[in-house]
Amino acid sequence: MPRPRSLSHPGIAAAALAVIDREGLAALSMRAVAGELGMSTMALYRYVNDREQLERLVVDLVLGAVDLEVPSRGAWSERVTILVGRVRDAIRAHPSVVPLTLAHRHSSEGVRRFGEALLAVLTEAGFAGARRVIAFRCLNSYVIGALQAEHLGPLSGPGTTQLAALSEAAYPFLSSTARDARRVPPDQEFFGGLAIVLRGLHADEQRSGR
Repeated sequence: MPRPRSLSHPGIAAAALAVIDREGLAALSMRAVAGELGMSTMALYRYVNDREQLERLVVDLVLGAVDLEVPSRGAWSERVTILVGRVRDAIRAHPSVVPLTLAHRHSSEGVRRFGEALLAVLTEAGFAGARRVIAFRCLNSYVIGALQAEHLGPLSGPGTTQLAALSEAAYPFLSSTARDARRVPPDQEFFGGLAIVLRGLHADEQRSGR
């Protein structure tokens, strides 16, 4: 295969993302990306070391365009919601990338930039020490977990339908909740859950005397 005239990490990441979007995360490989680029697998190794680096480049590409500037005024919870919402929008466009954001949370520049922006808001709100660690961890866990649930087990999916059909005598609460769940749209589910998390953090903030 002829090698492209020029090849950059963003270009490689775009090719890898195209493979993931089309065929799923399991299809990502050096060979698949090389084929997407119209080059040999060995030639691709001149630019990237392995699949792990490919994954990191994809995460950086997806999160790299996220605007992390938030208004300087307003409640800290509103600014967190803005940041989280933008990251959600970026990842929802490529849902198969969700697991990679967790796997490369320490090495991806895109994940680190988001983390720094989120910590800046939390620090300004008065979170410090262990409280800041727990608040940061809690928010990250919610975002990643909620996105995984939305992608792998959406409320509108067959799993909810199956639960809704359970015997009311045996599972009165589970079946009833599943029937309600089918009427909850993704935005209400995500931001409703985020609001609960933020209210809990706000209550902790109040108890600490801030």
